[in-house]
Amino acid sequence: MRGELNNQKEILAVENSTTMQAGVINSPQEIVIKEIPIPIPKKGEVSIKLEGCGICASNLPIWEGRDWFDYPISPGNPGHEGWGIIKAVGDEKKQHLIGKRVTGLTYNAFSNYDLAKVENIVVLPKEFSTKPFPGEPFGCVMNIYERSQISAGEKIAVIGCGFLGLALIQLLKNKGCEVIAISRRDFSLEMAKKMGADICLKLENHTEIIQEVKQITSGKFCDKSIECTGKEWPLNLGIELTKINGKLIVAGFHQDGMRSINMQLLNWRGIDMISAHSRDPKTYIKGIKKAIKAIQKNEFNPFQLLTHKFSLEELEKGFQFLKERPDGFIKAIITYENNS
Repeated sequence: MRGELNNQKEILAVENSTTMQAGVINSPQEIVIKEIPIPIPKKGEVSIKLEGCGICASNLPIWEGRDWFDYPISPGNPGHEGWGIIKAVGDEKKQHLIGKRVTGLTYNAFSNYDLAKVENIVVLPKEFSTKPFPGEPFGCVMNIYERSQISAGEKIAVIGCGFLGLALIQLLKNKGCEVIAISRRDFSLEMAKKMGADICLKLENHTEIIQEVKQITSGKFCDKSIECTGKEWPLNLGIELTKINGKLIVAGFHQDGMRSINMQLLNWRGIDMISAHSRDPKTYIKGIKKAIKAIQKNEFNPFQLLTHKFSLEELEKGFQFLKERPDGFIKAIITYENNS
């Protein structure tokens, strides 16, 4: 109790307030901004004054509405791509963390403040002090890349060229791979070309894509296919585009029901299917740290893919852009510029 009171006093001293704003998905496609108490960190936790939070494609079904979600959603949820400054700690031994700019794993980051476990934060290098840094998706990119076991010279099909696919293309080209980018949007394919993709194909006709890739690869197909859409058809397309004893990497987040997949071809070709997602927080944190090093080495640049910025009051607009994906859109972030 004393520790909590000390933290409350610290927040009061620094912020002169005990409340904050948080976005609440009140019902499907309805977001309200509520004034709620600033969260107080317990032992092992820190309170982060957020500078911003990315909007993840996995958030979209919660905003759109599904039968299995209960509304209203808890304040700040499902924001999980936040970054900001540590303002209070739940353990006096962690006082040295106050003032550090961090990213990491928090789960209610559509708000001015959020809590995180000490082990789930990553201190950001000073060279990124002016950069928005949604660490969770950056780390996710690195973890998928690691799980894909990429080797130089491989032919790789990347199916779906949103934020994830475009970031992976940069890493693949840096490694020396030949990349076939496949996406439904012309703008996404233009971006894939800028990221270094060797060949860009429209995600339209299933049979035509297979024939084109077969011709490109002299009938052998790709060493690996990375599916980044979270949809059934592109997942099966990935099987078709993968060679005998190749690897299909499932990077898309499949969250809206069962999938029917071509097990006959998967078995016949002896394809290894790898789920590139992890539920282990330690793996996510390792991925964020690896992403920081990769960015420092110019192996990829995720910042150019953060194309749209909205305020907390515009959170609903951010979701609308994510759903409609107009030309020019790759990924949106919410920034709390008045959170000072």
